[in-house]
Amino acid sequence: MTSTRPVLRFADVGIDDVPSVGGKGASLGELLRAGIRVPNGFVVTTAAFRQAIEHLDAEGDIVRRIAALDPADAATLAATTAEVRAVVESAPLPADVADAVTASYVELCAESGEHDLPVAVRSSATSEDSADASFAGLQDTYLWVRGAAEVLEQVRRCWASLYSVESVTYRLRRAIPEDDLAMAVVVQRMVDSRSSGVLFTRSPLTGDRSVICLDASWGLGSAVVSGDVTPDSFMVSKVTGEITRRTVATKTTWHQPDPSGSGVVETEVPGQLQDVPSLSDEEIAELVAIARTVEAHYGCPQDIEWAVSRSAAGGENVFLLQSRPETVWAQKDAERAAAAPAARPFDHVLNLLGGKRPSGS
Repeated sequence: MTSTRPVLRFADVGIDDVPSVGGKGASLGELLRAGIRVPNGFVVTTAAFRQAIEHLDAEGDIVRRIAALDPADAATLAATTAEVRAVVESAPLPADVADAVTASYVELCAESGEHDLPVAVRSSATSEDSADASFAGLQDTYLWVRGAAEVLEQVRRCWASLYSVESVTYRLRRAIPEDDLAMAVVVQRMVDSRSSGVLFTRSPLTGDRSVICLDASWGLGSAVVSGDVTPDSFMVSKVTGEITRRTVATKTTWHQPDPSGSGVVETEVPGQLQDVPSLSDEEIAELVAIARTVEAHYGCPQDIEWAVSRSAAGGENVFLLQSRPETVWAQKDAERAAAAPAARPFDHVLNLLGGKRPSGS
């Protein structure tokens, strides 16, 4: 059942709460329940989104306009989505929603003992992060956001990103109904990342499920996800835990918190770090152990974002920022299964006879 509350804490949600908190929010709550170290936060729910959209579009014109678009008509699609995004971005949040978000942010600051705590504000659509439909990268994420007013602004921008050209085109081509769609927004404490990256619990190149593949670089993981840096790469055997392939890249740029205190900047990695591994073997081993736990919990291969904090105590400095089902090879597996020939009844008779045909056949 979908919650009517405008805000829910990570601790209050799990994988069954996708209708209320989207794929990303549900996964973060589920990871906490599984005992995984996750930076704390809360989710602005789909109920808050629907309330805001109904407030500015009581007649449902936005849904009808988006649903009527032709993905092949690039000009009309671009013009319509730009207009809709502008409307959603500029509309103030309903007062009760704004009050609830502000109160939750203040509570998160108090819990962390830091005024104007830096947070990540990340879109969490209800149709994302499933094994058969991944919206990863199609909606917006804002890093190192400080202050309640800035959080409210980025929540509106995340809502508006549901109507980006890329996101709308994706939905139209996959026939995902607009009526069933809503946007939640994750607000999560930032990790002061020394190193960050992604890992897959099967090879993204071959689909091999006996290995874990990690990409890592210095600073915030946005540099790896966006492709702004060539990361270090490690392949680890799930069976033995041995690092079977190790590639240390020259990492010339990294994403760091803006010295102004809000936002992220891209700067040059200090020379003494550029050719140094961004993860120790001990940190790789810990990430592999966590990844195996997460894969076992969900029962399918995972695509995981992680960070190693430069300020947390050793042994408690590895955090998961997100885990979603791996989609590329899952889709290929599903296609192969669908294409497999159906068993013939006569084959079962042959099996019972040990492969011998009955006499007279």
